[in-house]
Amino acid sequence: MSTAVKLPMRLGAGSYSLIQKRSLMGFVRNALGLDPPPSPDDPTPENRFHPWDQSPCVDLRERAAKIRTLAKCPVTHKDINYTCPLSGIPTHHDKEAWLMDKDYHESKRYEILKKVNIYEHDLRSGRPFPEFDFPQDQDYDRLINLTNWDLFFYTRSFYSMDTEFQLAAVTKMLSYPITIGSLLHQFSPYSLNPKGPVTLEGLKSLAALRYTLYPYQNKSQNVKVNTRDRPMRIFILGARAEAQLPGHVWKQFQYLFPEQEFEIHFIGPECYLNKEKNQYITSSTPIVKKVDDTLKLVFHPDYFHVFHEAQDFFPYDPFLDVFFTFHPGYAYPETTEIWLGETMKALLDTKCAIFTTGFSKQDLLRDIDVVKNRYGNELDMLMDPVKNVFGSTKWELNDMNPQEVYQFNMYIAGFRGKRYHAIEV
Repeated sequence: MSTAVKLPMRLGAGSYSLIQKRSLMGFVRNALGLDPPPSPDDPTPENRFHPWDQSPCVDLRERAAKIRTLAKCPVTHKDINYTCPLSGIPTHHDKEAWLMDKDYHESKRYEILKKVNIYEHDLRSGRPFPEFDFPQDQDYDRLINLTNWDLFFYTRSFYSMDTEFQLAAVTKMLSYPITIGSLLHQFSPYSLNPKGPVTLEGLKSLAALRYTLYPYQNKSQNVKVNTRDRPMRIFILGARAEAQLPGHVWKQFQYLFPEQEFEIHFIGPECYLNKEKNQYITSSTPIVKKVDDTLKLVFHPDYFHVFHEAQDFFPYDPFLDVFFTFHPGYAYPETTEIWLGETMKALLDTKCAIFTTGFSKQDLLRDIDVVKNRYGNELDMLMDPVKNVFGSTKWELNDMNPQEVYQFNMYIAGFRGKRYHAIEV
């Protein structure tokens, strides 16, 4: 990734000179031929490309067979039996159907499908992954910049990720914790309307949370800030992939707020996976994993409204509690009633901020629209749908429709149960 970017004012003169120095040193080393020659194991589009049905990776060959079984050709609506030679992924019934698909070729959809292919092969290549050697505590004299992935990685002293492969691998893993952090942080990239997506009600909710996260900034003269006696709680509903991230990945979120203790509560029937048996675990009591004294991961294998009705999480506090649903599928026919029934009623009843993401803008808009249609008079929008600065850069594939690609957490929006109802006089 290039460091030739426009730097925001908050980086400071010291950080700016460091970036200039790094750029200059890199240029000099490259000009003098001092950098070591690239390794043949370094990932490139050429050495990571294999047709999935001939892949050296067994699971990708199995995935190609799964696509042939589940998906239908977009031209003939017959079974898929032909692997696109440009992307290496099964996409059509036969070569004739592939040639006839003008939309596929004119849109160059095969280029993104090829990225799906090479990213998956890179993760299975066995190469060293130095980009997964994450930094620890942030020095107090260095500010974190949340303008984009590039500046976040630099100001947090991550390994320099110079290829799309490294970026794809790390952003997929960090998208969940850093998306949360980017919303709550005082240097959030999201500003107030009309220039930004945050509404006035959204500013109120975020200000309450930041009041807790930055207590020393709220002192005025001799007035002592009221300190809270419990950790801040991050509730993640419908948790699956995010609940499988190891503790050191979630610790990257806590490093953004070094003075604050957190509990991250994963809620949903599929929130706890036994990897040895490859099956989801049910439990009548919470499963707790303590990362360290400042961070706990708590798993609740059931629906949120069950715990809400039992008052397991009471009392809720808008200064200490915030909710997230990562691409929940509120509008999906298979899950609409699960989400929009008792669960959404319980969520809105908390009066705490709720942020949700989608695989695409259309996906997120559908979800927000169905919530508004059913509960429009009972909620306030906190954040209009907008591109997520910290969405994953890794392209994923829908095996049911191999021409449909997406990225995790691509768009984000927020809402909350209405706190003040109009009164007729």
